Amino acid sequence: MISVLIVDDDPFIRESLKLLVGMDPDIEVSAVAEHGEEALALLEEGLPVDVVLMDIRMPVCDGVEGTRRIRERHSDVRVLMLTTFDDDEYIVEALRNGASGYLLKNIPPDRIIQGIKTVHDGNMLIHPDIARKLTGMLRPTAQPVPKSAELEQFGLTPTEKKVVVLIAEGLSNKEIAGQLYLSEGTVKNYVTEILGKLNLRDRTQIAIFYLRKVQG
Repeated sequence: MISVLIVDDDPFIRESLKLLVGMDPDIEVSAVAEHGEEALALLEEGLPVDVVLMDIRMPVCDGVEGTRRIRERHSDVRVLMLTTFDDDEYIVEALRNGASGYLLKNIPPDRIIQGIKTVHDGNMLIHPDIARKLTGMLRPTAQPVPKSAELEQFGLTPTEKKVVVLIAEGLSNKEIAGQLYLSEGTVKNYVTEILGKLNLRDRTQIAIFYLRKVQG
């Protein structure tokens, strides 16, 4: 059974989500909260929670700050952002603060339920509309090559480090091949190796990894 804490400042949305999510036999809504500070207080009191379903824009303590506080003190708790806003800054900050995923409120209830299960299993979940532009949002602002100390521990070769940066810049395999003077097939093999070494599933997760480990 997955214990879920729903955090939203709108009482109608809170109760609606509680009803919809709670209909799934594998999920139990353990509590609801109005903002991030209240959610953290419930966790500090010992409320059993596996996944926090958290709105972004709330008074007192918004979802971005709430995610940071929760993840700092309860690293085993997954946070899934749920919002009507696809604001770039909020997306990046929520992921940087440890959110496991980000969905928009206009998706069907079954997608929200599946999202809860996905992040509970330890996977990242990004709404498709957001994933398409996420890599472009993670462009490096300083060094074109990641700090060696940050990536050497994962066993990445110098070329693989460059591929990581170019993926974070939003380049396709074909574009990366052109920049590094490699064949597209070779780049594809590099991406596969990188995913294996970093224990990630896809290119979006590579970009998020870069954001957290190198730029964060």
